[in-house]
Amino acid sequence: MKHALSSRSVDQRGVSLIIVLLLLVIVSILGVGAAQIATMGERSSRNDRDMQVAWQSAEAALMDAEFDIHGPNTSSSNRRAVFTNMANTNAFVSNCGSSGTSKGLCTLETTAQPAWLSVDFTATTSAKTAAYGDFTGRSFPAGATGIQPVKAPRYVIEPIEDPANRDISGSTTSYIYRVTAMGFGPRADIQGVVQIIYRD
Repeated sequence: MKHALSSRSVDQRGVSLIIVLLLLVIVSILGVGAAQIATMGERSSRNDRDMQVAWQSAEAALMDAEFDIHGPNTSSSNRRAVFTNMANTNAFVSNCGSSGTSKGLCTLETTAQPAWLSVDFTATTSAKTAAYGDFTGRSFPAGATGIQPVKAPRYVIEPIEDPANRDISGSTTSYIYRVTAMGFGPRADIQGVVQIIYRD
């Protein structure tokens, strides 16, 4: 009789060990899954933050381009003359200018790809885009420590004949400007592009 009781209690201990091991495996799987979800959430938050930095950088470039077009433009009076009365397109260059007052100024392409799609916004040497502050003298904190853009944003400006003047005979042609800007996140491969039509 004693022998039968002892055998039954040994069997019960073996079953409870298997149940405990199964519960441990399930809890481990749940723990690993929770850790992966937390890591993905952190990565997603970081990517969102980096894209916000790039978008804000691009928005800053649009504001700088507006100062470039309308003033106050302190660094180059010749550049300001390009946009006087919104009627001058002589400084705008096919495939975009890379130096002097034509830097970042592109003729409007009607048959080929638009300049803002073909120009390299990431180039800094012999660039065909204007960097933030090139013509306004403003500074942009980039590449420093902390969560900042890796480099200053850049923009191009294209003239478009003002549709408001197309039906008015005998009037001087005036232009509005399409401004396209690219901003960068904390890494150069994180980029945000924004575009506006600027009318004085």
